[in-house]
Amino acid sequence: MEKMDAEELFQAQAHLYNYTYSFIGSMCLKSAVHLGIPDIIFKNGQPITIPELVLALQIHPTKSGYVYRLMRLLVHAGFFATTKVVKDDKEEEVGYDLTPSSRLLLKDNVPTLSPFVRAMFHPALVHSSEFLPEWFHRNEITPFDTAFGMGYWDYLSQNQEFNGLFNEAMIGDSGMINLVIKDCKYVFEGLNSLVDVGGGKGGVGRIVTESLPNLHWTVLDLPHVIENLPDSTNLKFVGGDMFQSIPSADAILLKLVLHAYSDEDCVKVLKKCKEAISNKGKEGKVIIIDIVVGEKNENHVLTEAKLFFDMLMMVLVNGREREEKEWEKLFLDAGFSHYKITPIFGMRSLIEVYP
Repeated sequence: MEKMDAEELFQAQAHLYNYTYSFIGSMCLKSAVHLGIPDIIFKNGQPITIPELVLALQIHPTKSGYVYRLMRLLVHAGFFATTKVVKDDKEEEVGYDLTPSSRLLLKDNVPTLSPFVRAMFHPALVHSSEFLPEWFHRNEITPFDTAFGMGYWDYLSQNQEFNGLFNEAMIGDSGMINLVIKDCKYVFEGLNSLVDVGGGKGGVGRIVTESLPNLHWTVLDLPHVIENLPDSTNLKFVGGDMFQSIPSADAILLKLVLHAYSDEDCVKVLKKCKEAISNKGKEGKVIIIDIVVGEKNENHVLTEAKLFFDMLMMVLVNGREREEKEWEKLFLDAGFSHYKITPIFGMRSLIEVYP
């Protein structure tokens, strides 16, 4: 400490305080989503002043100062922007406008991450993360088990309100990938059949088969997930368990699946995938869309988001976000020979794995 000057110490203090109080920023973001501030600004059609926002929120005018302070922090965080607004009396006021981040929170937008944000602030997730330090000295599989006495997936199946919110969140999160999935047409060309493992309602399948009508797309998911979903000419739904059996096809797609599982379980699934594409020989492949930690030339925000996701997987489901060398080990342990990584989905990458 004696070798550090006062400026270094105060910077260190600010760094510690920033992380200590980062939950305040999260709660401010939660408040903005809960109050519907992005949608109010969007519907206003132009930057909105604090008095106009307070009126639209149906908040008592005495709380205008508090709304200003909330917006000040969210502007600093990049969720909103400020600009000058000239009113009828020619007087200038500060107006608040949307940024790319808050546009993703518009409820009727496509894609929208509003359900995702609301799900991540669910008390079950926030509460389970509080058990992280205690869990290190206990025997439960995850901090979530420590907090609730059951696994995350069991809790999800028993809590219909949270289950519905979680499914909405996953649809919104997948919607980000769907934005550019058409740009990945080359990945699917030359294939006659594909099994989308854990493909849910078939969103990706509908997009891809629209431009590749000769590709037969099968969604494999748990029976209750695909129940009552109608098949079409080249898109069908099959109920099953990826740990037991995966239908044969030219290729297998695993989108946002493997990060939720341990290395041992991932190898089991990948071996089932290899069996499923065995008839295709060297032309078969497994297509993975998932996070790769530590990619070259990655900016700080992206890296931090990936590391937060990694901790979330540790807290909830005993999964993890993997570095390239960790992905490579999984592929080799499952009997594959080589792979190719293409970072085209923002936080996620496209990984093609070959026998």
